[in-house]
Amino acid sequence: MARILILEDEKAINDLVALNLGMIGHTAVQTFTGREALKAAAETPFDLLILDVMLPDTNGFAVYEKLRDIPAIFLTALGETADKVKGFERGADDYIVKPFEMTELLLRVEAVLRRTHRSESRYRIDGLEVDFEAKTVLKDGVPVDLTLQEYALLEVLIKNRNIALSRQRLMREAWDVSFLGESRTIDVHIQRLRKKLGLDDRIKTIYRLGYRFEETP
Repeated sequence: MARILILEDEKAINDLVALNLGMIGHTAVQTFTGREALKAAAETPFDLLILDVMLPDTNGFAVYEKLRDIPAIFLTALGETADKVKGFERGADDYIVKPFEMTELLLRVEAVLRRTHRSESRYRIDGLEVDFEAKTVLKDGVPVDLTLQEYALLEVLIKNRNIALSRQRLMREAWDVSFLGESRTIDVHIQRLRKKLGLDDRIKTIYRLGYRFEETP
């Protein structure tokens, strides 16, 4: 998984972003000032930066000028078009305006990591091995034949592990956006994944909502 630097001076937001990144398997390093961020980046490589624009000692744009070889998402309360343009002109990969939904940030993080080829390529747990590039699945070293929709659903669950996902969201992300089937379709595919891959203890049903892939013991 990715190593991500968070630069955000509001502790509550910084902690929440770090917590959610950690829940889906990323390593988050928290910093609160531009100086701390530059020091952390000098000591260890990062796959992605999440940079607040307004900081007590500088601004996110200035920090990014010194770290331009790392993909970056700007996180800010500034919503003016001029500010967004400035961010993208500086080389930002994405720009999110506060307040924001954590799910949106996580999706954008994964999108940037995919574009920059820094997202995970394989996932292993309980004898299950998923190769996201080859789109193959092994169980105890034996290939498992999944349909395209079963595989797409499995990938969405794993990449959003430890997060409760509604049936509507699973349909939207695992199926084509134009898909108009019943939510029961998700239930049927979940049952098939559990049976084929022995994931009864990993894919949890969330009452009246949907499902969650649990990585925690």
